Amino acid sequence: MAYMIDLRRLHVLRAVSHYGTVTAAARALHFTPSAASQQIRQLARDLDVELLEPQGRGVRLTSAAESLLAHADAIQARWDLAELDLRADHGAPSGVLRVTGFPVAISVLLAPMAARLGERYPRLSVRIAEVGVPESFDLLFEGETDLAIVEATPLNPPLSDTRFDQQPLLDDPFDLVVPEGHRLAGRARVDLAEAARETWIAPVEDSPCRPHVLSACGAAGFTPDVVHHALDWNVAAHLVAHRLGVALVPRLAHLTPHLPITRVRCTGNPHRKLLTCTRGGGHARPAVTAALRELRELAPTAVA
Repeated sequence: MAYMIDLRRLHVLRAVSHYGTVTAAARALHFTPSAASQQIRQLARDLDVELLEPQGRGVRLTSAAESLLAHADAIQARWDLAELDLRADHGAPSGVLRVTGFPVAISVLLAPMAARLGERYPRLSVRIAEVGVPESFDLLFEGETDLAIVEATPLNPPLSDTRFDQQPLLDDPFDLVVPEGHRLAGRARVDLAEAARETWIAPVEDSPCRPHVLSACGAAGFTPDVVHHALDWNVAAHLVAHRLGVALVPRLAHLTPHLPITRVRCTGNPHRKLLTCTRGGGHARPAVTAALRELRELAPTAVA
């Protein structure tokens, strides 16, 4: 039997899988929960299979739905490529390129990338949005952005997730930041274990960098005594300057000049990984290809 499938209904099912609940998917798609549920029920009738089943007070995807999703992601990627072929401008990159990233990535990588692209391709308009890592994946999934720089974290979709094309961009080392005159300030490199008994300033609980900081300390054999929490790296630097503790700060982070602090490199090379991310097949668009090329040229000098 041949099925006629409404791709919009298939997208609602993909959204339920991505966001975890019908309510969250409906919110992202600007539907009411009842309308989203109706779309999935109609898709189930079209295919003559059950796609949702009760779980506690909510629902979960059936095994049939999970099997369908594997094909749905491939269909979406092929459709995106078809749109690219239909709309392709075989000359220089043009149109609008939407990019997202977290603050440091924008300052050091995306802003200079946009400036370079603007000089080389006057018909291309780059639009930058500052968002967190989870939001970047949501915007990519929804088709609201074309390219993101994200920090690799355990909460990200796996690299095998075909909805996204995640590629390594650079390793961003962490430096130990201490007050001027601190016993470790004059060292070329320091073993983090030597800072085990210090008071620490760490990223806030939901920061993607917090696990990296705690993991680096754990690898050095201690749990840091975290007294202060900061959302912004410059806030952490000012706390260090007032001798309220020490902190691990990524080298990409440009700190306020002339603070009485010293950045010391660490043995063992604790670092975080930055990735470029597009929708599956999205890298084929000429504007995205040009942007990725610029980022690869900028990356080696960014953490020197």
